[in-house]
Amino acid sequence: MNDERQFIFNMNFEQNLSQIEKPTRYLGGELNSITKDLAQVDLRYALAFPDTYEVGMSHIGSAILYHILNSQEWIAAERVYTPWPDMEEYLRASKTPLASLENHLSLGAFDIVGFTLQYELSYSNILNMLRLSGIPLRSSDRTNDHPLIIAGGPCAFNPEPMADFIDCALIGDGEEATIEICAAVRDSKRQKESRADLLDRLSRIEGVYVPALFDVTYKEDGTIAAIRPLREEYQKVRRRYLNDLDSAPFPTRPIVPFMNTVHNRVSMEIARGCTRGCRFCQAGYTYRPVRERSPQTIADLLEKSLACSGFDEVTLLSLSTGDYSSIEPLLKGLMGRYENKKVAVALPSLRVGSLTEALMEEVKKVRKTGFTLAPEAGSERLRQVINKGITEADLLEATHNAFSLGWRVIKLYFMLGLPTETDDDLYALIELAGEVKKSGKGTGGADVNVAVSTFVPKPHTPFQWEAQIDEMETRRRQSLLRNGLAKKKVRFKWHDAPLSQIEGVFARGDRRLGAVLERAVELGCRLDGWHEHFRYDLWKQALADCGLDPLWYLRERQLDEILPWDHIDAGLDREFLLRERTASRTEQATADCRTGPCSQCGVCDFKSLRMRLTDAVDITSLSGQSKDQGELRFRYRLKLRKDGRARLVSHLEYLNVLERGARRAKIPLRYSLGFHPAPKFSFSDALPTGVASDAELIDIELFEPLAAELLKQKLNEQLPDGFTLFDALPIGLKTPSPSACIEYATYRIELPTVSDRLSERLQSFLLSEQVWGEVMRKGKTAAEDLRRDVVDLQLEGDSLLIALRKGGPYRLLAWLLESDDATVRRLTVRKIAVSLKPLPDRDKTEETEA
Repeated sequence: MNDERQFIFNMNFEQNLSQIEKPTRYLGGELNSITKDLAQVDLRYALAFPDTYEVGMSHIGSAILYHILNSQEWIAAERVYTPWPDMEEYLRASKTPLASLENHLSLGAFDIVGFTLQYELSYSNILNMLRLSGIPLRSSDRTNDHPLIIAGGPCAFNPEPMADFIDCALIGDGEEATIEICAAVRDSKRQKESRADLLDRLSRIEGVYVPALFDVTYKEDGTIAAIRPLREEYQKVRRRYLNDLDSAPFPTRPIVPFMNTVHNRVSMEIARGCTRGCRFCQAGYTYRPVRERSPQTIADLLEKSLACSGFDEVTLLSLSTGDYSSIEPLLKGLMGRYENKKVAVALPSLRVGSLTEALMEEVKKVRKTGFTLAPEAGSERLRQVINKGITEADLLEATHNAFSLGWRVIKLYFMLGLPTETDDDLYALIELAGEVKKSGKGTGGADVNVAVSTFVPKPHTPFQWEAQIDEMETRRRQSLLRNGLAKKKVRFKWHDAPLSQIEGVFARGDRRLGAVLERAVELGCRLDGWHEHFRYDLWKQALADCGLDPLWYLRERQLDEILPWDHIDAGLDREFLLRERTASRTEQATADCRTGPCSQCGVCDFKSLRMRLTDAVDITSLSGQSKDQGELRFRYRLKLRKDGRARLVSHLEYLNVLERGARRAKIPLRYSLGFHPAPKFSFSDALPTGVASDAELIDIELFEPLAAELLKQKLNEQLPDGFTLFDALPIGLKTPSPSACIEYATYRIELPTVSDRLSERLQSFLLSEQVWGEVMRKGKTAAEDLRRDVVDLQLEGDSLLIALRKGGPYRLLAWLLESDDATVRRLTVRKIAVSLKPLPDRDKTEETEA
């Protein structure tokens, strides 16, 4: 390990964040994040998610591992995410390596860097993150001075396209194996083993795959000739299993991000695995068997998580949440506990057959969360082929109930290009969407959104041998759907055909794609999952440069062909997958082994590894209503200081900080009425990102009175570093909002130098009735009177004081200093005071009485 490790976070980095889009992506310091003294630990582990912060922070697997690793005193686990292009440009220009959020440590200074292979289109991000960290891309080029690069997640079930770049992969569940891997690395360090010895040590851990210990050869036609293990006893790598989910560790102090993430809520995994047997679904096969958490465990974990986070929504996660054995009593118990606390419960993975009117009644009690159903195929015939097992009548009953209960928009997910699909199946999809829209007739409004993705065959499924339709055919079928759905007045979204092509290439790809991936990154590919950054032209060039045809990877596989992942044992018998493929051709259903006979898939040993279901019992212990907010109203005005890293928190993010802090402090917040209740806060005008403040005003309304000093104390105990309440007082109900009360705000700007030229411009500005500057609005330059809202300008030593009626100081600063926006945003700016308008007499009287 390199002795020249260093911490890279410094004041210049923080100052430059104010010029970066969404700086809280890189800030760190969120509530419940863990920053350890790295001198006191034996091992440093970087949890690297190859996508942006808002995507990675929504990944429950990373959150679980962060909790498990940091629960060990000898391990420090820190997070790192793919930077957005503006941040990447800053890192390269300043020669600053990509670093973790907690200690701002370069990725190259960790012992282990663990990447999540969540989807194929993130692979280019992994290589780009390694490049930004100065870590050699290829495993063969790394030495003992470099971290171990490990991968896990769903795509690790075919790790071959990444085989040249990762040192090892963990196949399957990571809760137990991750600690075993860390212990092996620690022991190897202590014994000063070579890198080859470390990899050999890791290969002896169940579930760990070391690509370097297998040799792959190819035939002239491009198919695999052989996958040869280099160690006799290391023939296959069997997937790692977590036998009992109920006793598994789970985080109860979720990190609370400043910014809005994709899933900004408490995510609770209530079950793992699925036995429905949808033949296209990789997760349904690779996460078997079903293991459920008990309702009481779920309730206890949620109670702690909500208390420590302040979130106002809970998501019950599993591959098919509606199939959870105690879903109705669990949901009823949770709503009984949290309805008056305005905590909503979302069920993201609903299945038509398990969706009851009682479930929907419970979900809508606080706020109507999204309502999404996945028929997957439009015709009954094609749903039989994929073993979906739902009828049109079931779907229409569910959508009619949803519309009747007040939902106005229903989303339907389908796939196109499924095996044996014809145009008749697509016309059936169009008709089905139209019938769903009709099912809401007379209910007060019914909109239907249809989203269609392209079927991509995945390893370890009955459809792993099937062909994927090419780009031209994908576009033709999308056009057919677009035209037909438009006539039904149904909104249509689709997955871009080129993205699906590249996903399909890598989903069933082999080791030869490593060269393609490396070439694509050299050409500039990254953030491929983001439409605006995906460069299909560069991917086609990379494939051509490496002499590979993408259509070859989309072809149908022969049943006797060696597949790139054949040495990865997901626990499924090959004969079972072949039986399921045959059953799809004859449109035969395979029963759910939860309720029917065992499907003989080969996963269970029926001892420790078996299906673990909870008893469907009524959960009365979860009831216990919180107080209703009643009719009484009490208003308070809070004064807050925003300093340090908090100044980089945007206005919308700042609103979330206050709301969640109030919920954690158990403040009796009054909420608005209606389908989407929100706490009654009122804020002063938005503070520009990067500006510190000693004078932020917030009005808050409660349904019970609190002593002002106690209110301030309770909130300060829950606010993150950088946010401090320094005053609180009761105010009248008719007192104008903070923004209406402020006459002007005063800003202090620290200047590097004060010249005579600046003094002259200040005087000239103050003597002018109008001063015109330029401003960009909707991409166009417009003229703006900079003088209109300026109350005063003063030089005070090396500082400039600006008093403004509204708006921020940056445009005025750029004019005064004859500079550009980027330069003035590097200056230290602080709002030091606000001048309040006098209250009308009636409000003074009311305030006194209050």
